[in-house]
Amino acid sequence: MKKTMIMLAAAGILSAGGAAAQDKTLAIVVKGTDNPFFSVLGEGCAKWNENNAGKGYTCLYTGPASTADEAGQIQVVDDLLTKGVSAIAISPSNAPAMANLLKQRAPSIPIMTVDADLNAADSSLRQTYLGTDNYLMGVKMAEHLKALKASGGTVCLQMGNVAAANINARAQGVRDTLGGEKNIERLTGQGGWTEIAGCPLYTNDQPDLANQQMSDTFTANPELDAFVLTGGWAQFAPSAYAQVTDQVMDRLKSKDLIIVAGDTLPPQMDALKQGRSHAQIGQRPYEMGLKSPDVMLQLINGEKVADPLYTGLDECTPENVDTCLGQ
Repeated sequence: MKKTMIMLAAAGILSAGGAAAQDKTLAIVVKGTDNPFFSVLGEGCAKWNENNAGKGYTCLYTGPASTADEAGQIQVVDDLLTKGVSAIAISPSNAPAMANLLKQRAPSIPIMTVDADLNAADSSLRQTYLGTDNYLMGVKMAEHLKALKASGGTVCLQMGNVAAANINARAQGVRDTLGGEKNIERLTGQGGWTEIAGCPLYTNDQPDLANQQMSDTFTANPELDAFVLTGGWAQFAPSAYAQVTDQVMDRLKSKDLIIVAGDTLPPQMDALKQGRSHAQIGQRPYEMGLKSPDVMLQLINGEKVADPLYTGLDECTPENVDTCLGQ
């Protein structure tokens, strides 16, 4: 608790004596500040502050230090509710756990989700969701994979953590599109695709673990046809990712092995240019950070806000790598 209070004070929510700061706070709580994806989202929040200086509100970008700290994120939200902010946009790491907190606290301020949503059964706990259509993101991953491997094959999906609703939605989009039917729990031959034993893999959003999992999978399955990173974790550690993909570069170049990955941050685009992946399906985190405060203000003012609010996707391949972003 003390650590969180210090963080809130540094962000301008509390003065040294604990009194409310002059500006009212619009808080964005991400899964972890160690994740470069969320750093870009934070840049959008900072730009909003620059654009709206002196207007009475400040965008606060915060979250636990580690993306793996689900309990820490719950504590951050709990403390924000206790200290007092005007609205909160949350990217829940553990959707059911975050829903339980909101049920317990029953906040009177507007609550929205950004980047990741609550589970559908708990959607009434927030006013809207701003971010990626995650099921569609999975669909796009699968479409690129099918275009490169029309006859199907073996595949491994790499995930974040078990309770992340956004990642689970992407995986569902991948499976349904590859398999050609809805609500596939696991690919066992549908559409010619089969998930190998030991997959999906859960990284807990840790780049080092993600790269180790990839390396182990390639070693144990030398004839694997496809590897799908539903998020960019392994690529967030570019040196380690380069070492892992060096193991299979011949297969990647010949398209005997296909890698499709989520997100389009700079090191990921470098990997695409180097032939270390075949498609990157990108979200727009900067836009999420820039737009979230405006949506929170709309909610505060009682304005009608659509639900969901999608921020779009970018589909990047070796053929369009220099022009694909921001379309």
